[in-house]
Amino acid sequence: MPELPETETIARDLDGAVHGAAIVSTELFRPDVLRGIGAPEFKRRTGGVTFEHFWRRAKSIIGELNSGDRLVITPRFTGALLIEPASSRHLNHDTDYTALRFILSDGRSLRYRDVRRLGTVALMAPGAFDIWEGRLGPEPLDPDLTDERFSVLVRASGRAIKTILMDQRRMAGVGNIYANEALWHAGIRPTRRGRSVTRAESGQLLSVLRRILTESIALRGTSFRDYRDAFGGRGGYVARLQVYGREGEPCPRCSNVLRAHHKLEGRITVFCAACQK
Repeated sequence: MPELPETETIARDLDGAVHGAAIVSTELFRPDVLRGIGAPEFKRRTGGVTFEHFWRRAKSIIGELNSGDRLVITPRFTGALLIEPASSRHLNHDTDYTALRFILSDGRSLRYRDVRRLGTVALMAPGAFDIWEGRLGPEPLDPDLTDERFSVLVRASGRAIKTILMDQRRMAGVGNIYANEALWHAGIRPTRRGRSVTRAESGQLLSVLRRILTESIALRGTSFRDYRDAFGGRGGYVARLQVYGREGEPCPRCSNVLRAHHKLEGRITVFCAACQK
């Protein structure tokens, strides 16, 4: 599932390549990806408008339109936003999993494809967007998220520390891959209760989390399975993963066998029982 580094990469790609492009028409093949708006209204409100800016919030890509609306795309597990030349105009949406496509004024297209169609597309007026964004927690790379603020955020909960990291209402952008990685780097067992994490441990956790996310952004994210950037390329951070996807292998730090379970949120948790306390 695209997390902070992956959606940040896509948003930066789109802002560089699609900024200022007008939407000539909107083709909607799978209306079930839409949230909070019907297909006729979505097509009406996106036709003839211009993309002014793309950015990321949490694990979503935000496209600001000159109409004032915000396009909010959350790719989830298999969604992808792809910039394509005019020569790619002919497609079979029944076999290539295209959910919608914006035809741009310069002949290119911006296509959203989603194999499992678990991702979502919303078009929000400013007020609705403010409500949506207000439900999200702070960003881990935001300088305003101080060590003290993060410590309070973590230590105020009795839930498992991995669950806290993945709760978008507490801190936005971190998902399963980077939660596993950060907790291994910090030497904290994923099932530890938040209230049991010391201030020193929470400070170390925030530090390594920021380093990992920054490194992954520089390498254009992690393509473990489905993720592709806006040009169809793969991310390079997979080569640096220490625990995610490596259950049964030796721990890179202490050589004990890495364990895995699905007890937390039904997602795979990979950890070292020997050196994560």
